[in-house]
Parts: sequence; C-alpha cells; structure tokens
Amino acid sequence: MKHARIAWAGAVHEAVESNGELLLTRSPWAGKRLKFDEVVWLPPLAPVPQARTILALGLNYADHAKELAFKAPEEPLVFVKGEGALIGHKALTRRPKDATHMHYECELAVVIGRTAKHVKKENAYDYVGGYTVANDYAIRDYLENWYRPNFRVKNRDTCTPIGPWLVDAKDIHDAYGNPMNLSLQTTVNGKVTQSGHTRDMIFDVPTLIEYFSAFMTLQPGDLILTGTPDGVVNCEVGDVIVTSIEGVGDLTNTLSE
Repeated sequence: MKHARIAWAGAVHEAVESNGELLLTRSPWAGKRLKFDEVVWLPPLAPVPQARTILALGLNYADHAKELAFKAPEEPLVFVKGEGALIGHKALTRRPKDATHMHYECELAVVIGRTAKHVKKENAYDYVGGYTVANDYAIRDYLENWYRPNFRVKNRDTCTPIGPWLVDAKDIHDAYGNPMNLSLQTTVNGKVTQSGHTRDMIFDVPTLIEYFSAFMTLQPGDLILTGTPDGVVNCEVGDVIVTSIEGVGDLTNTLSE
C-alpha cells in the first residue's frame, strides 16, 4: 500500500493511494477522496516520539564516485542529516545565490519499521517498514572533502525532498523480490539526465542495516538514504526535477530563489 501525509482544509491528514486519488484514512474525514492537486504534500513519515535519525550514504555507487573523481569507499561513508532539511512532493527548494554546482541526487530511502539492534544481514528486511524516494541535493561549492563533509553541503533547509509515497516494504518485496531490483531515473525539465539501478549499490540495504545496528540502535521512523548513481548535473532556479524509483514513486521538486 502507498501511504501519504498531506495538508488539506487546515489540517494534516493521513491518506493512501486509491484508484489514482488520495483516500483519507482518519476520522472525521475517513473515506474522503481528494485529487492529487488539491492538497499540499508533506514528507510521508509518521511523527515519532524522539528526534528522527537520518543516515545518508556518500559514494555508495561506484560509477558516481568515479564521476566525482573519488575512490569508491571500502566501508560505508556516512553523514547525519537534520530533519529540518525534509520537505514534501511538489514543494520548492531554495537554491543559494552563490551556488554554482547544485546537484540533485535520486536516492532510495529506507524507513525503519521496528527497533533494530545487532541485526544480521539475513534478517535485515524484517526491520524495514517501507521505502520512499529522496532527492538529497548537494551544493558542491561548499564541499571540503568526503571524509569531513561540510554541513552546508547536505543540511540546508528545503534541500531534501522526499515522497510522495511511503510504500510498504512487503509490497516491494512481493513485487520485486527486494529493493535491490529497482531502476532509478531523474529528469530535469522533462529531459532524462540520470538512469541507474539499485543493484549497483556498493553496500546494499541489508549490509547497511547490519553495519549501523552493530553500534547504534535504529528506531522506527529512522531513515537511511542509500546514495545516488552517476548522472548528476547542475540545476538552476526554475528547473523542475523529477526523481523516480520503480515501484516507489515519482518525486517532483522545483528550484526557487
């Protein structure tokens, strides 16, 4: 099932996709149907009782590391993001006026479904609640190096759109076997600029869950952004970027001043 969180009629609602519409699921509006363009889309993540941990992978596709002239990492190269960077489908992302290289990054986002500690790879999918699409913009003007990434590269307000859907893990596993069998694509103003496949990750989803849970506890609602393949290009104000992942969704974002 595809889940969404939206703002409509002065309130935040939970909804699911139903025959090309949004079906509200909570009282007093349960059963109400809305068109996609009638609402404001929010990040499709349920509120959590404590701060959400967002773990993001750098250089997790060998071809992307090569296009940036970096050596592929021998262990996961990770940075932590603040939740304030997250925005929803069809929202606006501000492009810094001094930026000359602002790149989209189409990424599969893994949403943890239950508390995970010392998880083995063979059991890792049991701890996944669902998947969504992330566009984790990078302003490379501010990059110092990949081993001490500058916060201004990856932690800017509005610079990590996610959504539109949170797709149940079971749906992806039933349809595709696992999330390592999904194609990725990005378009800028309707032109395909990036194509890739999750099977080309250096560290796959089970490996990442085992790696992180060996030294930290992953809580329900935590996010793992799994990196992007090659094909990133600079985007300008007014560009419409659509990041798509097979079976998960098409995330639209527009750059603004």
